[in-house]
Amino acid sequence: MQALWSGDHGEWWKKSGIQIYGWLNFGGNWSTSHNVSNGQALCGAAPPLNCKYGNFPTSYDEVPNSIQPDQEVIYIERQPDTVQTDHFDWGFRISNLWGLDYRFTTANGIFSQQLLGKNKEYGDDPVMVYADLYFPQVAQGMDVRIGRYISLPDIEAQLAPNNYTFSHSLLYTFDCYTQTGINTTTKINDHWTVQVGVSPGCEIAPWKETGRLAKLTLNACVQYMWHESKDDIYVCDNSLNSGKYAYNNLNAFYFTWYHVINKSWHSSTETWYQYERNTPNLNNPNVGLIGSTVPDPILIFGANGARCNNTTETTCFAPEWAMVNYLEDQLNAHNYISIRNEVFDDIRGQRTGTKGWYTEHLFGWGHWIGTTILFRPEVRWEHIYNPNLGLTSPPPGTKNELPGSYDNGLRHSQLTLASDIIWFF
Repeated sequence: MQALWSGDHGEWWKKSGIQIYGWLNFGGNWSTSHNVSNGQALCGAAPPLNCKYGNFPTSYDEVPNSIQPDQEVIYIERQPDTVQTDHFDWGFRISNLWGLDYRFTTANGIFSQQLLGKNKEYGDDPVMVYADLYFPQVAQGMDVRIGRYISLPDIEAQLAPNNYTFSHSLLYTFDCYTQTGINTTTKINDHWTVQVGVSPGCEIAPWKETGRLAKLTLNACVQYMWHESKDDIYVCDNSLNSGKYAYNNLNAFYFTWYHVINKSWHSSTETWYQYERNTPNLNNPNVGLIGSTVPDPILIFGANGARCNNTTETTCFAPEWAMVNYLEDQLNAHNYISIRNEVFDDIRGQRTGTKGWYTEHLFGWGHWIGTTILFRPEVRWEHIYNPNLGLTSPPPGTKNELPGSYDNGLRHSQLTLASDIIWFF
């Protein structure tokens, strides 16, 4: 932007408010997991994976013992002036991502053939394309966002600079990423903000088979801020419809609390409960993939089935819940530390492919080199308790030992040493 502002048309660029910027993001890790199959690997979990991704369900460093181009991102945007109540304003954002991380951000119907059709390791995803219309006369200001945008709740977000750490929590990995629709954010007063919107659901384009894949989905969220902005509570029903199984058709309910401890320490805590009804039972041999030769198939390609309690059920209710806490200390202008602890209960194995509950613990360091490079090393340990495939007895060939989740089903625990680097331009 400095080059553009200093060029022949610099004054036009400044007056337009349009900015072009982005970053290059590479990450690597050493892991106790590997990239080989044990013959019982759960390599069909969504996003579509093969046995190269042995760190899964960790994200986004899912390829063990490797260095990867995670996300190379370009932004073109104009931000509306929402810190005023005297004139209408507008804005837009076009954000494109290329790299390994597209495997998690892809929405069915938006360049999704790269992942769902070809299972390409690296791909391209226009993760945000939207327009903002700001109406200052509505309450103390209302923004109307139209297009594809990041899902409203969560401490974390898909794009690397919007997170404390390189890797993501399990809580974030398995909830809604993006939606395509219309959302309004209205500031009622200095304490209350309300959000209401409509979309076809999570990670689905509105033109994808309305009724079977795309579902008319509402969202409603409320934020309350008090104690001189030292405490903030955010309650959100991010996706509300029938909750019947479709492509990532999660009905999800969130509660988030942000708390400022002092000038250098703060805490962020989030919990959610989500579910899908009538989820196909992967333990039933008569449940087939749509397009297969099985009579009356119900399993949608790329949409997880559940590990129900027995082999006779065709479908079952598939809920899960999770809670994560971040404790952050800003040491100085160039350094901060992150401590993350969480629990995640995949009650029917519908999110990870393995039924069980997980804990994850992380210690990370963020270090700025100048103002354009961010270095984020971390150490992370996670474990799955009582893992199983939802069966009354272990599957053949497992020597009466229930499978794990990490290292393609070989391990119950995983230790990773990882880091990424973000270069901003």
